[in-house]
Amino acid sequence: MMNPPENALAFGAPGIEPRWTSSAKEGVGTAYHTSCRLWFTLSHGIINEIYYPRVDRPNTRDFQFLISDGETFCHEEKRDLNHVVEYPERDCLLYRLTNSEPSGRYRLVKHVLTDPHRSVLLVHTKVEVLDESLRGKLRLYALVAPHGAGNSARCSEISASKLIHAQREDVHLVVACSSEFARRSVGYVGASDGWQDLMSNFKMDWEFRTAEGGNIALTGEIDLPGSGEFTIAIACGGSYQSTAAKLLQSLAEPFESHRAGYVRQWQRAVVNPQFDFSDNTSDGGGMYRLSRCVLLAHEDKVFQGALVASLSIPWGETKSDNDRGGYHLVWTRDLVQSATALLATGQTGTPLRALIWLAALQRTDGSFPQNSWINGTAYWSGLQLDEIAAPILLAWRLYKQGGAIGSFDPRVMILRAAAYLVLQGPVTDQDRWEENSGYSPSTLATVIASLVCVAECANELGYTKLADFILVYADWLAAHIEEWTVTTQGELVDGFPRHYIRINPTDPDASDPHADPNTTMIQVANGGGLHPARNVVGGDFLHLVRFGIRSANDPIVRDSIEVIDRVLKRDLPQGPGWRRYNHDGYGQKGDGGAFDGTGVGRCWPILTGERGHYELAAGRDPMPFIRSMENFANQGGMITEQLWDA
Repeated sequence: MMNPPENALAFGAPGIEPRWTSSAKEGVGTAYHTSCRLWFTLSHGIINEIYYPRVDRPNTRDFQFLISDGETFCHEEKRDLNHVVEYPERDCLLYRLTNSEPSGRYRLVKHVLTDPHRSVLLVHTKVEVLDESLRGKLRLYALVAPHGAGNSARCSEISASKLIHAQREDVHLVVACSSEFARRSVGYVGASDGWQDLMSNFKMDWEFRTAEGGNIALTGEIDLPGSGEFTIAIACGGSYQSTAAKLLQSLAEPFESHRAGYVRQWQRAVVNPQFDFSDNTSDGGGMYRLSRCVLLAHEDKVFQGALVASLSIPWGETKSDNDRGGYHLVWTRDLVQSATALLATGQTGTPLRALIWLAALQRTDGSFPQNSWINGTAYWSGLQLDEIAAPILLAWRLYKQGGAIGSFDPRVMILRAAAYLVLQGPVTDQDRWEENSGYSPSTLATVIASLVCVAECANELGYTKLADFILVYADWLAAHIEEWTVTTQGELVDGFPRHYIRINPTDPDASDPHADPNTTMIQVANGGGLHPARNVVGGDFLHLVRFGIRSANDPIVRDSIEVIDRVLKRDLPQGPGWRRYNHDGYGQKGDGGAFDGTGVGRCWPILTGERGHYELAAGRDPMPFIRSMENFANQGGMITEQLWDA
């Protein structure tokens, strides 16, 4: 096909229906400095989503290279090459991706980071030709897919620099190459994009200048220098001019200078010899140090203190442009867990900012939304008592950790939350798995622990009557835990009829919210079916031990451990794993297909960690569970939500 004329509009509008990308991440990254408001994710050896200007706003599906000899093949980086992910520096989210052709004919070595002070992604790439017959013939093409419908793109120039520009609503994205593009094109995905062009005859024939209003892709042929080294820059901004300017400013500086600044920022922020737990790990502390960086990277830089749950969209490859939430939202429970973990590593700034952000999020009745965007706008409408209790625990921990709470006064926040817990509890509208209402052992444990913290605070302030009332109520809850959440007629394991159940289903709005755990029925979500609640179990009762409400050697706790180990435990190659509860339908299909409302819930690594907490409380060695958690991580060090165990 002949090249189209200057200013030619690509054909095939608006392109195929857009989809997000896989949530099987192998890395996440951003500069530590707040002036860089761009985040990236990695999987299959390539860049996935680029988030800008907030940590909850993804703008791309992926960015990868297509590699061709112009005659016999065109390889797609994510599908056709073998991938290795490495961290060339400790305590830093700097990545080295090595993508090798399976026959050993060539490989790409990419160092991925962001400009330490600008919203610019930098991918320094070296092409290593190992088969002499390909030397001088290999061609590389950058393929960038800004996500979603309604995107527009054009080829543009500033001075001598050849750029590719995309825009959707108020976000602009500009791509450039340090060695320049030999050719450029924009097109509609599935019709006139670069992938379609190259896969047809292994050559780039199309050079479309514009594509308006659709699902588009940007393609640029790299003008490959003799050294085989170049840097691709992708900038995001609020206008074309500002975005192009920051991109060209980044490319004007040596890549090694950016790298040094990026590494220095991270290491200065996270290295704290007083909190080195390497001796309590089996990998020299590698996963611990990486996890600390990953948690910090999930904090927004404008709405500081807001940490999203995950920079991913579950089963994103099947989700349309209408599924905008994913996991890049803030759940109060997850935020508090992340902040608490960071506090345990010696970080105090992010946990304090998180508490203040939560105080600003709290409603006047003391409750918190089920989840929200980082600007505080609620996303889902459920209410979970453990999410209302969790900020109290964070405030208490900050207060107790050497004045880490600073001059912030959380008293009104925690008293409002406590009032809501007393007035609206003890039945929760949703348990921590966001699926059922009722009496939940984990929710009750979190509520009781938080109320004890509030009572302690009230005593210190001289409100002794209030403290006494709150403690009496907390004691009343603790005295009824078994009545509400323990069955004596369980049928799952012979010889163990008495054990905690996952949840005792109850309507929180009922005038008499009493339910017998021996006789109530539970409708398990996601196609799990209707079952006697006495025969649906989970490890949620372990919260009672972790918060000191029941002893690790309590007979009912021990019996319940026996039951969940027989019903939910799986001995995996990496170590022991546990499923959330029996009949769980939230997970991939049996054949590996994506969850579509039904599936098979599998082992969650977090449950292995929770079991480790229990073993520690019981006076036993937690190291096997730490080792399992380390083993669950993929080669990029990311720990998945669930483990594929067939």
